[in-house]
Amino acid sequence: MTSTARPHQAVATRDRILAAAVDLTSRAGWAKVTMARLADEVGVSRQTVYNEIGTKNALAEAMVQRELEAFLSVVGTAFDEHPDDLQAAVVAASRGVLDRAQGNPLLHAVASATHGADTELLPLLTTHAGSLLAVAKMVVAERVASYDVPLATRDLDAAIDMVVRVVLSHVMQPSGPPAQTADDIGWVATRVLRG
Repeated sequence: MTSTARPHQAVATRDRILAAAVDLTSRAGWAKVTMARLADEVGVSRQTVYNEIGTKNALAEAMVQRELEAFLSVVGTAFDEHPDDLQAAVVAASRGVLDRAQGNPLLHAVASATHGADTELLPLLTTHAGSLLAVAKMVVAERVASYDVPLATRDLDAAIDMVVRVVLSHVMQPSGPPAQTADDIGWVATRVLRG
C-alpha cells in the first residue's frame, strides 16, 4: 500500500464510521450506540473505531462537527451566489440551513431525545454549543465582510451573533416553513446590518 493511499483510506474509514453513527443514532437512539455495534455496522474491528474516533464523547463531537461543516458549506454557497445582495445572501443561507435541518436525521434524533442517556447529545447543540457558535459566527463574519455594512466592529459582531442565534433557534425548534422563516430572518438581519 502506498503512503498516499493510507491517509485517503483513513479518511474514508472515519467518514464511514461517522455516517454509521448518525444512522444508528437516528434509528436506535444515542444510548444504543456502542463502539462494538459501530464496528459491526461498518465492517471493521472495534479497535479500528477507537483508533479513528476515540471515546464515545469524541464520537458525539465528531458527528456534530461533521454536520456543522455541511451546514456551513450551505452558508458559503448562498453567499457565493449573491455577492452583491446581502439580504438575498442571508435569506438564501437561512433557507438552505433550515431546509437541511428539516430532513436532518441527527438533528431530529437530538431534538426528539427526552429521556435517559439520549439527552447526552443535546448539550452539544444547546448549552455547550460555544465552539459551534464561534465557528458559525466566524464563517458568517468572513462572508459579511465583503459587503458594505456601515457598522462599527462591536455592533457588527452583535448583529452577526443575533442572526446566527436566531437561525440556530429555528433549526432546533422551527416556527414555520423554511422559506417564510428565511424571508423573515433576512428582513430583520438586513435592517440590523444597515445600522
